[in-house]
Amino acid sequence: MLVFACILYAAAISFLANSYAIVLQEPQSLFFLVPIFLFINILAGCSILKTKRKSLKICCHGTVLLVSFCISILISVIYHTVLFIKTMPNNYMLFVWSLVLCVCVNFVIFWNGIICVYLTSTQLGIKIRVIGIICGMIPIANLVALFFIIKATITECLVESKKEKINEQRHDLKICATKYPILLVHGVFFRDTKYFNYWGRIPGELETNGAVIFYGNHQSASSVADSAAELKARIIEILAETGAEKLNIIAHSKGGLDCRYAISKLGIGDKVASLTTINTPHNGCLFADCLLSKIPSSIKNKVADTYNSTLRKFGESNPDFLTAVNDLTDSACKQLNTEMPTPQGIYCQSVGSVLTKATSGKFPLNLSYHLVKYFSGENDGLVDEASFKWGENYILLSSTEKRGISHGDMIDLNRQNFKGFDVREFYVNLVSDLKNKGF
Repeated sequence: MLVFACILYAAAISFLANSYAIVLQEPQSLFFLVPIFLFINILAGCSILKTKRKSLKICCHGTVLLVSFCISILISVIYHTVLFIKTMPNNYMLFVWSLVLCVCVNFVIFWNGIICVYLTSTQLGIKIRVIGIICGMIPIANLVALFFIIKATITECLVESKKEKINEQRHDLKICATKYPILLVHGVFFRDTKYFNYWGRIPGELETNGAVIFYGNHQSASSVADSAAELKARIIEILAETGAEKLNIIAHSKGGLDCRYAISKLGIGDKVASLTTINTPHNGCLFADCLLSKIPSSIKNKVADTYNSTLRKFGESNPDFLTAVNDLTDSACKQLNTEMPTPQGIYCQSVGSVLTKATSGKFPLNLSYHLVKYFSGENDGLVDEASFKWGENYILLSSTEKRGISHGDMIDLNRQNFKGFDVREFYVNLVSDLKNKGF
């Protein structure tokens, strides 16, 4: 449908762009051509996707215009090459004015399209947007950049519309409507905020399929013990608010250690139905031990002070950068593991992932990947594969593509779609499985 629409609109735009000779002979044709031009610029492609999301409709509109622009340019070059041969030198003004109209029409179509996709696409990312701006005035390079922009937005439109269709088909099934509410617990150096969801598009996908979601709302950088105390208070608060007997916890990275501590040492085991840890360093990070021992104290303290003072300005009461990092070391986690046995009566499982191509991990994971691999082998950019496994069920994920799946990919941190792994659908299946198990 999208391809057919692009061809249809491209034909219309090509006709408009190269219609000077027609207008010259039949001026009244403007009453027909101008409305078509306005219609295309306002509504082209908006009704192709069966979606309620206005941003996706606008992205599709922009994509159709950009594809149509490319086809129109190709047709216009051929047309004006022939026109040039026929009109030169006797009737060169026909060629000139036809060229002016062609440039103007395609100029409007292009900028309409590029503005629409730049403002609404989630898959272009900063990198492609910047490349598009830099290459915009460089011949050939601008066409290459435009190709990648169109490729990204076409894929986005198709993927997102397909996901909406799947969710509509299973809407009444409420496959993520678990018996107990779900608590999402973030990792270190992040906060739960309404302005930027740590879990990306995952909570929305779960809620669409019936889940009831809550967040830990604990500080970004504290010891495992202090974070656990905050989470204990939060769990008691949620249970009082909802009237539920227990919670299902899904915790990422250090959040998994925080939750284990709260269950094992703070007495909230009877309030937890299940705990799923995502890319948690249960056995610590050996490279963290090395870095902390090699980096001079003056530098460590400077980084810590800068982080802590910045976070205080954002409302945190007592951020502690170094303590949080120290609790993730190999030595600290070995000690914690002796104090935090796998709890009885709680369904415990763990998930890990492997990043196979360092450059696929966003900064700084693309750099830390090599460090972790040197010390501990295969990893997700921060945590090595051997550190993930915990509980009665263990899932190790790897993309079918060469890029692999990073620490950030597992929480949809970059809101990026890529082949071989659908993070939103993974969590839908994960929570659906909890529901089927009676949790």
